Amino acid sequence: MKKTYVYYLMPLVLTAIFAIFYTKSARNYESRLAHMDEQKKIERKKKLDEEAVSREKAIADAQALSEKRKREKAEREKRDQEERDRRELAGQELRKAQEDSRKFEDQSKRLQKDIEETKAAIAKIEEDKKQLAEEQRFLRDFVQKAEANTRSMTAVMEKIEAADRARAAAAAAAAQAKKKS
Repeated sequence: MKKTYVYYLMPLVLTAIFAIFYTKSARNYESRLAHMDEQKKIERKKKLDEEAVSREKAIADAQALSEKRKREKAEREKRDQEERDRRELAGQELRKAQEDSRKFEDQSKRLQKDIEETKAAIAKIEEDKKQLAEEQRFLRDFVQKAEANTRSMTAVMEKIEAADRARAAAAAAAAQAKKKS
């Protein structure tokens, strides 16, 4: 029979040990629960704070990125505007160059025509000059011949006058000789 009390004693001892641990554990359980709740609140608050900080950081990063995109967009628009202005200016310069080219081509054609007209006028003047030079040579020759002719005519006239004077002197001498005779 000794063994029967083991069947009763063992569960009682174990129940007593359990009761000691349970009461100790039950006293600390509420404080542990409170502590765990406090820890969870602290962790939740810490997590919320971290999320708030990360949200603020994300917002700040997003704003910085947004500002960067705005700057890049403004720079891109400025470059695009400058490119459009440059292209427009190049187009204007091209049109002006084409217009100037046409104008210079027309002016060149007019000047070519004027040159041809001037060359024709110069050729006509050269021809007139040659004709005038020939006419001048002819007139010099003619004047020389006329002067020679005038001299020979003057010589002939002087001879005629001398002959007329000699005849008149001979007639006067014959008339005087007739008068004397």
